[in-house]
Amino acid sequence: MTGLLTDLYELTMAAGYFEAGKATQKATFELSIRRLPTRRNFVIAAGLAQCVEYLLNLRFTPEEIDYLRGLQQFARVSIGFFDYLRDFRFTGDVFAVPEGTPLFAGEPMLIVRAPLIQAQIPETALLSAITFQSLIASKAARMVEAAGGRDVLDFGTRRAHTPQAGVLGARAAYIGGCVATSNALTGLRYGIPVFGTAAHSWVLSFPSEMESFRQLQKLLGPQTVQLIDTYDTLQGARRTAELGPPLWGVRLDSGDIVTLARKVRTILDDAGLPDAKIMASGDLDESKIRDIVAAGAPVDAFGVGTELATSGDAPSMGTVYKLVEVDICGIKRFTAKLSQDKQTLPGAKQVFRLPNRDVLARSAECCAGAEALLRPVVLGGNLVETLPDAGAARARALACIAKLPTELRSLDVAHQHPVEYSKDLTALIERTRRNSG
Repeated sequence: MTGLLTDLYELTMAAGYFEAGKATQKATFELSIRRLPTRRNFVIAAGLAQCVEYLLNLRFTPEEIDYLRGLQQFARVSIGFFDYLRDFRFTGDVFAVPEGTPLFAGEPMLIVRAPLIQAQIPETALLSAITFQSLIASKAARMVEAAGGRDVLDFGTRRAHTPQAGVLGARAAYIGGCVATSNALTGLRYGIPVFGTAAHSWVLSFPSEMESFRQLQKLLGPQTVQLIDTYDTLQGARRTAELGPPLWGVRLDSGDIVTLARKVRTILDDAGLPDAKIMASGDLDESKIRDIVAAGAPVDAFGVGTELATSGDAPSMGTVYKLVEVDICGIKRFTAKLSQDKQTLPGAKQVFRLPNRDVLARSAECCAGAEALLRPVVLGGNLVETLPDAGAARARALACIAKLPTELRSLDVAHQHPVEYSKDLTALIERTRRNSG
């Protein structure tokens, strides 16, 4: 992974730390949620696997070092810093919440403890990986909740901001509860089920709709999903019924989904195709899905794209990566920002989950009967535990969400889950603020 995948000020600070003799000074940074996105009662942690991959493979090539040396900002930097970058490796520790875990405002997702430069440079990449995938996983969880047990599939790559975002967005959507993705590379890379058959261009390329249906069925057999709204939706349903099995079902991509689904269901049932499924797609979000379900429409699955791949209603999240303590010759100095609306909390922490609340505590504390969410992932620059795959993260997300109170799964009204501070952390906060004047 290139060391230049970061903001310039991470590198200028790294040079400054080196020149100030701080290269080996141990530091602890926390990546946490400052505030939840709009209409979110929780977020689903995702992106840890990409963070670990980045840290364990972080390097500076000779070309990249020469580029930095040529920048005006590094004109006064000694040759020693560039020699340091040539041998750069991450040798620190990482503690993280498992992917698929619901989290609330103020809670750390990831802690990095490493020599100061090694902990500083990754800030940009870590924030990007965690924030993006957590947003998409959380959006997917809302759509799955709205679907009320019906399948939700990710069709979002073509609407993602880049092809690469489409791949990782599909991974995150699966963690959030989607059953499959249309993205073939995501399927190969992460072992996620893939789904898809044909688009309107397939139908338009044949002289008749019936011929396009016949050829698709010949190609795909029981995996066939006929897209029936290219011309006349109900006529498309009748032609599908006339062909009969093998068939997965049909897809409605436009129009009044509730009314059309009912009429299409009748056509399929009357033709002896009660097992043929109906999928809805076309600019869906969780509100539209909820309305379709509430109306009792016979829709078996939802294909979602734009709103999922971009987290359309809440495309950003207030995640931050902040220094919380430094170790100087074995003596810890605790740090915190005190600026209005951007305050941070000092000291490395642990998140304890109890049935009715979370407790934010200092990292060395214990909490009887609680689950400690932050777990060691990397120690001394080495992976100490194989990370769960996307399927395991998805299973964790579904199980954890099912345990949340009903009000926290609401799509409309925000509810604040109790997050308390331990006595020791409260005392540290007060002491750090007094010492900061």
